[in-house]
Amino acid sequence: MRVHVTDLKNGDRLNADAFNDFGLHVLSKGTTLQGKEISMLFQHQIDYVEIDLRADAEMAKPSEPTNTNRTLESGMSPKWMPTVQPIYEDTIKGCRTLFETAFKEGTINEAAVQATFQPLVDNFRMERDVVSMLLLLNTKDDYTYQHSVQVGMLSFYLASWMGYSEEEAVEIGQAGFLHDIGKCRIKEDILNKPGRLTDEEFAEIKRHPDYGFEIIQQSMENEVAALVAAQHHERMNGTGYPLGLIGDQIHPVAKIVAVVDVYSAMISMRVYRERRDLLHVLRELYRMSFSELDAETTQTFIKHMIPNFIGKQALLSDGQKGVIVMTHPTEFFRPLIQIQDRFIDLTIERKLDVEEIFL
Repeated sequence: MRVHVTDLKNGDRLNADAFNDFGLHVLSKGTTLQGKEISMLFQHQIDYVEIDLRADAEMAKPSEPTNTNRTLESGMSPKWMPTVQPIYEDTIKGCRTLFETAFKEGTINEAAVQATFQPLVDNFRMERDVVSMLLLLNTKDDYTYQHSVQVGMLSFYLASWMGYSEEEAVEIGQAGFLHDIGKCRIKEDILNKPGRLTDEEFAEIKRHPDYGFEIIQQSMENEVAALVAAQHHERMNGTGYPLGLIGDQIHPVAKIVAVVDVYSAMISMRVYRERRDLLHVLRELYRMSFSELDAETTQTFIKHMIPNFIGKQALLSDGQKGVIVMTHPTEFFRPLIQIQDRFIDLTIERKLDVEEIFL
């Protein structure tokens, strides 16, 4: 039976080989689908697959009827954007309210945090095309709050990729969501200053991890979230702040949030600069993984983000435009590009680079 990928469930079995739009083999007939395999289908932008309904029937419990009422091909792929975007915007508004409450009262309400962040988790947990979400949802408005929401989202994903359970990943996502709550005590004219900060202004900015730790400690019994707020600017080589911690002195969840914090900050549009290209920023993270950021955490993030670029348009350094059809397992930033009826392998064409990614 032909089934849309959004209707797949763990345990479904492929009744035919799955190929992407460029004829590349993705999964074999007979594969039993779990989260990893379903994610691969999303990443390769495969809309429909053939499922063996007999396998469904064999796995169904006697009290549970076999689900034969699947979504059939309609000629149109469902779009997540109209559903997620208003929830994303509501989460940003809720984040602003949390910051305002923290500034006025010195505390935040744990139930309000969950009510603000959880709806977004519920709606993006099955969306695997993280790159498209970041390209479409990113705006210049409300940087501090939007950044907090993005870090929460990406922390959830990275925790999942690192092998944390669903419940742990949600908690880590929430810690990422709150990582910058201490900025509520920093004046907006410093946070949004278009020019270079003075030494005094930068010293004030560097106090926000301590402010965040204090606010969370006084608001809820969540030691991990408090430590994440305190340590997300620490660096593996001791060059971070506020304490200059080194290596294993940094909490593992703070290492996760540090990676996505840097990524979100670099790709975001700010009042004083345009966002940087998503692939360029991954290159920068890769460089930082040898000194400032935890290597395993950073490279896990990169390895899971790179397949999301399949199907995206790419502008090459010589001005040509094409579509990424395959990524390399070790040379992450040198994909295979299709330009009309020909292919350019950037692992061979070393003089060319990807300058920009767009939808």
